[in-house]
Amino acid sequence: MTPIRLTERLTNLFFIFLGTAIYAFGLHYFFISNELMEGGLTGIALLLKYVYNIPPSVTTLVINIPLFFAGLKIFGRESMYYTMFGVLSLSFFLWIMEWFIRKEWLVPFQTQDYFLVTLYAGVTVGSGLGLVFRYGGTTGGSDIVARIGHKLKGWSVGQVILYMDVVIISVSLFYIPKEKVLYSLVTVYIATRMINYMTEGAYAAKAFTIITDHANVLAQTITKELDRGVTLFPAKGAFSGKDKEVVYCVIYRHETRRLRALIKSIDPSAFIIIAEVHDVLGEGFKSP
Repeated sequence: MTPIRLTERLTNLFFIFLGTAIYAFGLHYFFISNELMEGGLTGIALLLKYVYNIPPSVTTLVINIPLFFAGLKIFGRESMYYTMFGVLSLSFFLWIMEWFIRKEWLVPFQTQDYFLVTLYAGVTVGSGLGLVFRYGGTTGGSDIVARIGHKLKGWSVGQVILYMDVVIISVSLFYIPKEKVLYSLVTVYIATRMINYMTEGAYAAKAFTIITDHANVLAQTITKELDRGVTLFPAKGAFSGKDKEVVYCVIYRHETRRLRALIKSIDPSAFIIIAEVHDVLGEGFKSP
């Protein structure tokens, strides 16, 4: 393994380790202490905690072991490397949090203000999972099941995860108050948004596709004023039959207003399409 490859792997493992620590903290400090629910196999672990008082550190590991070996057989060792590390890290930190609580070194957050709980629970677990996903890891559970279903049956990964979440949270209605289930859905939504931000949003950008009669002038202006690369595509108007050039440029979000002003100053009648870009690799943005 080359030094660069080794450094990259160690960096990934460090942030997966950190992410599972944040996730485990959020589960114990906010979720379990207020009887909130999660989706996926973590939701099963929480439900077993609420009903039978089985530690999540145990159920998380026990449930994931057979799934891991199934995934190992289907996907191979390299594909499951970070997943196993994530599962073991999560179980370890869940155990650490349980130990801290028993020693009263950590006092879980309890309140009747469930809006406050859902907000901070969602941000905390979303941040932790976002770090894990951003650096190539998972915490096992639904992710492995969904990937196996996709590999063997062609099922949509997103749909499998969604269906599992719906079933598990629905079952929880028999054991915890429906108000807490509804708050849990809000928490899951916030966590999902946070995961998206952690994995994509921090590098979100805007892609401008501009159809104009002044493509060369606009391209030169963007390069000079914004220091951004520009690509020109040949095009032809279907109705007018005129040859045109399309200007394509990717910029950071905060540069959007400035680019729109530049376009307007050069060609007020330009046709502009602005699209969200969740990640950008290359010169002027992140390194590939």
